[in-house]
Amino acid sequence: MQPKWHAKEGFRFYSCLHLFELTGRKARNLKELVKHLREVDDSVIFNHTHNFLIRHHYLTPQPPSAFTHWVKESLKEEWLGEQLEGINTIEFTSLKDLREKTLSTIESYIKKNRRYRIAPEGEEFFFLRSLEFVFPTPYLATNIYEFVEALRVISPNSLYFHFFTARLRLGRGTNDFSHWIETSLGEKELADRIAQLDPYMYTLEELREVLIAMLEAEIDRVLRRKR
Repeated sequence: MQPKWHAKEGFRFYSCLHLFELTGRKARNLKELVKHLREVDDSVIFNHTHNFLIRHHYLTPQPPSAFTHWVKESLKEEWLGEQLEGINTIEFTSLKDLREKTLSTIESYIKKNRRYRIAPEGEEFFFLRSLEFVFPTPYLATNIYEFVEALRVISPNSLYFHFFTARLRLGRGTNDFSHWIETSLGEKELADRIAQLDPYMYTLEELREVLIAMLEAEIDRVLRRKR
């Protein structure tokens, strides 16, 4: 006999598309980078730290943030680039904190190295804002079985929206899947295990497979217990 696992509220899967807009800001050196980092809105920070997940979702490990890439490739500041690469994004639940950690890392480096390398002409850092357009998909899950089947077929953009955008850009502190599994299915332990995943260690397709495997293992465990 299958456990019902009927949700208090169904889970509607959403997806998103992105349009990138120039902000008119650019940096030639670290001092200018810091200045603009302090002033740009959160959508700019999110874009330059997460856009690679969609553009390069087939790569493992994920490429570095745009800030890290520019510091290493255009300014040739290898040591600082490694420090920025070492920032563990999964530890942050708000863009404000991620921004401050990035700033403090760069400013600490500037204090110890008072020279400013200038990026070659044409290799300045151009700040881009990500405009996100969110729309519902046909997929609605009212129990855990429908949820797993939907996970198999949703687009990478949908997975990105529910796992990354919801957690940081929307300030929810956790991904949408964990929130629904805990509040609508009442499975807090399973929700916590999913929330503890480091999604930056996987491609989006690998993340999809990991999530499906975790959910199927939980279903099997409950079924065995009920026999």
